[in-house]
Order: sequence, then structure tokens, then C-alpha cells
Amino acid sequence: MNFKLVTNSPALTETACVVLPVMQEGSLTFSGQALDKATESLVSQIIDRGDFKAKLGKTFLLAFAPGAGAQRILLVGMGKEDQLTDAKFRKASQAAYDHLAQLSLHDCLIALADTPLKNRDSSWKLRLLAEVAETSFYRFTEFKSQGSQEELPAELSFHWPENQDSSEGEKALQAGQAIGQGKNLARTLGNRPGNICTPVHLAETALELTGKDSAFTTSILDEEQMAELGMHSLLSVGKGSAQPSRLIVVEYKGAKNPDDKPHVLLGKGITFDTGGISLKPGEGMDEMKFDMCGAASVLGTLEAVRQIKPKINLVFMIAAAENMPSSTASKPGDIYTTLSGKTVEVLNTDAEGRLVLCDALTYAERYNPASVVDIATLTGACIIALGHQATGLLSNDDDLAAALLKAGQKAEDRAWQLPLWEEFQEQLDSNFADMQNIGGRPAGTITAACFLSRFAEKFRWAHLDIAGTAWHSGKQKGATGRPVGLLVHYLLDQEALGDQNSEATDSEQ
Repeated sequence: MNFKLVTNSPALTETACVVLPVMQEGSLTFSGQALDKATESLVSQIIDRGDFKAKLGKTFLLAFAPGAGAQRILLVGMGKEDQLTDAKFRKASQAAYDHLAQLSLHDCLIALADTPLKNRDSSWKLRLLAEVAETSFYRFTEFKSQGSQEELPAELSFHWPENQDSSEGEKALQAGQAIGQGKNLARTLGNRPGNICTPVHLAETALELTGKDSAFTTSILDEEQMAELGMHSLLSVGKGSAQPSRLIVVEYKGAKNPDDKPHVLLGKGITFDTGGISLKPGEGMDEMKFDMCGAASVLGTLEAVRQIKPKINLVFMIAAAENMPSSTASKPGDIYTTLSGKTVEVLNTDAEGRLVLCDALTYAERYNPASVVDIATLTGACIIALGHQATGLLSNDDDLAAALLKAGQKAEDRAWQLPLWEEFQEQLDSNFADMQNIGGRPAGTITAACFLSRFAEKFRWAHLDIAGTAWHSGKQKGATGRPVGLLVHYLLDQEALGDQNSEATDSEQ
């Protein structure tokens, strides 16, 4: 889908359909007023007659627009102006795109960026509109024999106020489209079945994304290499599977100084999780193909970074394995030595995510990272605590946690912080090893993070538990692409912070 920025008045722009916001009070934006004037008050007449109430997410199509450059006008209800929030703006935008998908149009003009929204400028709104456009028109038809029968728009134009810097609009449009495409890549990887999306498939995807870009260097560690290093905890998870495990490492040099400390993103890539010997119930087990959504979000973020090219150094890591029961699988009670030298008693083979991540966290030490953020569908307990709305966040650094929370708010991809108190650590005590891999039912999300924290003592670290946000169940079953938006905004904020520090240093000299 082709995106472009236009500064011409929506009243004059030739297009198959123009999308206009309408507040529930009946008020129109500046663009809407111009279009209303061009159509001899056609829009305001519809509103005044009460044909369109403009409640949040409601739409109304005017099939003809005499006097305007557009052939049609799609009115989108934004609800009450004083109650409009980021989430409601996203919902209204989603409703507009859902309606457009039914119309079989070649092109459309989106004029929603001048909607009045507290504390959000045109750039933020345009970025969100571009992102939601990409994700709204996403269809996963890879394994459908007939494919999609819908005729989706080939081109979307986005109106940008003529009196504002168009370069800012272009930047916002590019970022939004990159984030949307990154989320869609994460969704595609998550939606692929376990017989296709294996650890090797994730490695091949990383190579495909970075192979032609000199800013990236990709290394794939196989089982023999990991064994030589001593990554026995990671390797223990894949022992029961015929699919070989992989550690995927992608380095990105975007900073002016190639020696700047990198920010590391680490994804859990369990491409299918049966639970191993601690076998899961059969009902709903098909959804365990989504247990690699942490890895998918890392690759989705990598795709966005590949397009945006932020001026920072990054390392993308994925610990990939398949957790299967067999005669060679790990057993409850087995003890393994991690890359760090610490030993772990595996009481439950279904608590495998932390076993692959702990070795990868130790491996990350070699990069002397500025920060490390791991992303994992780690605990069902997180769904009990936060439902499907918020990603769980735990960290050993308050500033890092605050930066991630802020990025989540900005991306409209929110997280919520849980405590990581020392008192929880004792639940991991083992009679036979340095620690056990589970801490019992109480505070399951926290004790899982406590386990990981023992391998993140040498750097600033945060853990994102996306068990409740990575996919939808039921009729809308499918991966969500979260938290790609949060992660990209975090990295862009770190880029901006680095620029500020650089300017401060230059001024001091």
C-alpha cells in the first residue's frame, strides 16, 4: 500500500473518498468546514437533520459529493470532544478503515489528523493514523487456498496542515508506516503454524531482513556452538524436539560513534510449547504457536528500525527453541548449569521461557549494553493480574521502567509496572541447586521476573511479559503485533536523548 502526504485542501483534492472527523457536538474541523462549504453545506445538513449522530466509532457514507474533488465523503464519529482520548482516537480511526475496506476503492484521502485531541500534535496523530492503516488492512491469508476476496485501497493520502512543516509530516508518516509494517510482520510470524515457523525459520527471517543492509550484522549460533559456550539451560528446552534450537543475534550500528553502548532487545522464541514432560492440557494448545511472539516482536521492531534508521546502536537477540515431550526431553527435577555458571533445578518443564532467556541475558553481557529489554509470553499469571489490556513490566532500574512506560503511553501500547522486591526471591530457593525455575502460584509473574533478574545483575534491565497482549483468542484469534509500537517508541526516545546529550557536550566544549 502506497502512502503519501498532501497539503492541498481536502475540498479540492481529487480522490475516490475523503474521510472526515465529526465531533458528537456536531462541530467540524477546519478541513471539514472547507469541504462543507464546497458541497453547499451537504455535510452540515446531514448532521443538523440528525441523520448522523457522530458517536465514537460510528461512520456515515455520503455516496456523492457534488462540488468537492472527492467522489465520496466518509464521516467518522469521534464522540464528545472533551472526552476524546488516545485510545478513542485509535478506535475511531480503526472504524474508518474498517468501513473503507468494504468499499473496494483504489485510493482515499484521510483527513483525521486535525481532530482536536488534548496533548497530541499533528505529528503524533498522523503517525498513529499511518500505523493503524497498515494494521487495519492486514489480512493473514497465507494458507487460504482462495486468498482474500477484498479489494483494499492501493493508495492512501494523508492530509497535513499547509501551515505546518511538511518534513515533520513526512517523518511522522514514515514512522507510522514502519511501525505498522513491523507489527504486521510480527503478526505474520505469530500466526504461522509451528510446523512452518520453527527456530530455523526465525533465523532465516532475520537473515532475510538484514542480508542486503550493511548497517546490520547477523550471527546465528547453532546447538554445537551454544554447547561449547555452556548454554545448557537454553539447550535443555529443545532436547525433546527434532527441531534444532538457535540463538539469533543481529547487531545494528546506527550511531555516529560505532563504539556507543547498544540497547539490546531480547525475545523469547518458543516456536511451539507443549509444556514438555509437564504437558499442557490439550484444549487450546494450538495457541501455543504464539509462544514465540516475543521473538516476533523483536523481528517486527527490527523491520521498523530497518526503515526508520535511528541513530543509535542496537542488538536484537532471539532465544529460539521448540518445547516437546520425548524420551530425550528434560524431566522435572533435572539440574542444568547455565552460561553464567549458576545451576537451575527444573521443577516444571512448562516454565521453559525463563530457561532460554537466562542464558541469552548472560550472553548479552559481552555487549556492555546501555539497556536490555526482554520480551516474552512468560506467565499465565500476568493475564490474571492485568488481563489483555496491559503488558506486564518489571525492572531493576526505575529510570528504564519509566522510559518504557512513557513509550507505551506515546505508542498507545501500554504497560503496567509490577514490583520486583527482594522478598519474592526466596520463593526460588532450591534444596539441590542454586535456584529452581518456578516459585509456586503466588506472584507467578513476579517470581518469573525474579528468576531472570539473577542473570541481569550487570546491566540496566527490564522484562516485558506479553502473555496477555500478544494475541487474541476466540473468533478474532491471531497475533496482535504488540509490543512493537512500545519498543520502537522507546528506541526513538533513546535516540532523541542521545542527541540531546551530544548537543549538551558540544555546548560545554
